[in-house]
Amino acid sequence: MTGENAVSESQEDSLVEAQDTSYAQLNVAQQQQRLSELAVVFLKLGTIAFGGPAAHIAMMDDELVKQRQWMSRDRLLDLLGVTNLIPGPNSTELAIHIGYERAGWKGLVIAGTCFILPAMLIVWALAAVYVRFQTIPEVGWLLYGVKPVIIAIVLQALWKLGKAAIKDVPTAIAGAVVIAAFFFNVNELVLLLLAGLGVTLHRHLRRGGTTGVTALLPIPGLLAQANVATAAVGNATWLQVFLVFLKIGSVLYGGGYVLLAFLQRDLVERTHWLTSQQLLDAVAIGQLTPGPLFTTATFIGYLLAGNAGAIAGTVGIFLPAFVLVALVNPWVPKLRSSPWASGFLDGVNAASLGLMAVVTYTLARETLVDWLTVVVALVSAMIVFRFKVNSVWLVLAGAIVGFLAQRFGWIA
Repeated sequence: MTGENAVSESQEDSLVEAQDTSYAQLNVAQQQQRLSELAVVFLKLGTIAFGGPAAHIAMMDDELVKQRQWMSRDRLLDLLGVTNLIPGPNSTELAIHIGYERAGWKGLVIAGTCFILPAMLIVWALAAVYVRFQTIPEVGWLLYGVKPVIIAIVLQALWKLGKAAIKDVPTAIAGAVVIAAFFFNVNELVLLLLAGLGVTLHRHLRRGGTTGVTALLPIPGLLAQANVATAAVGNATWLQVFLVFLKIGSVLYGGGYVLLAFLQRDLVERTHWLTSQQLLDAVAIGQLTPGPLFTTATFIGYLLAGNAGAIAGTVGIFLPAFVLVALVNPWVPKLRSSPWASGFLDGVNAASLGLMAVVTYTLARETLVDWLTVVVALVSAMIVFRFKVNSVWLVLAGAIVGFLAQRFGWIA
C-alpha cells in the first residue's frame, strides 16, 4: 500500500509540473484556453460552494489540486496562509490568488469575478423577491441535505491539507494551541501571528541564530487604514452604499459573524438605513446561497438603492480583496526563500488548519441534528475518502436528499 501511495504522489507531482507553465510563455490560443478554464471552474465552484469558507477551500483543494493538478497542496497552503493575514473574504481571496498564479492579472480578475458572480446573481434575485413580498423564500430543505455532505468534503480536505501543513512538532503544537485558544475567544488574527512567530523563533533558535531579522510579511496597510465616513441618516445613494462597503471590505477580519457586527453598527445603529430584522434576513440569505457570504452586500445594496445599489455594494466589499491579492501575491515566493519568513508561513499554515478544524466542528454541531443528517454525513465521508468523486455530484445528491426529506415530511 505504501508503494502505491508513493507512485500516486509521484504522478501527481509530475502532473503539477506539467501544469506549471508560465502564462506568459503560452501562445495566444493557449492563453485563451487557460482563461476559459479558469472561468468555467470558478463559475462552477461559485454555484455549488455552500457551507462557508472552510467548505469553499475544501472544494478548491478537491477541484484544483486533486482533480486538475493546477498546483501542489503546499502551494495552496501558502496562498491560504497569506489570505488569512489580510482583511477580506478568505475563500474569495484564495480564488483570486489562484487566478493570478494561473494567468496573471487577467486570471486574477476572471477567477475572482466568476467565483462571486453566481452568488451575486442569486442573492440579487432573492432581494427583488424580498422587496416585493417582505419575506425570505423557504429553502431550508436545501441546506438540510447539502450541509452534511459539506462536512465530509471539509474533513477530507483537513486530512490532506493537514498532512502537508503539519511538518514537524512545532507546527503540530501550533495547530493544537490555536484550536484550544479559539474556544477562549482569542482573536483569530492574533492566533495566526503568534503561531507564525512561535514556529519561526523555534527554528531560529535551533539553528543557533542568523544575522539580522527581516520583516516577516509586508501586509499592505493602505486600504486597511481607510476610514470612509458613513453617510447621514436617510435614503442611501448607490455611491454611499459603495463607500460603506468599501470601508468594510478594507478592514474586516474574521468572516461572517464579524461582518454582521460591522453591518449592525454602520447600517442599523448609526445610519438607521436598515432594521435589525432586515439585517438578519440579509445575513440569512447570504448563508442560504452558495459562494461567499459577503454577497450579503448585494442584498443590502438592493434594499437601499435598487439595482445600482446591488452592484455598488458588491463591488465595494470585494474590490479591496482584488487589490490586496495583487499587492501581496508577488511576495509569496520571497517568503519561502527566507528561512525566517518560511518558518512564519509554516506556523500560519498550521494555525489556519486549526481554525478550519474549529469551524468544521461548529458546522457539524449545527448540522448533524437527527439520524438522517448523520447518515448522509457518514456515507459522504466514506465516499470522499474511498473514491475519487467530484464534490459537485455529492452536493447535488445532498440537495436531492434534502428535497425528498421535505417532500415526505422527514423535516419540519
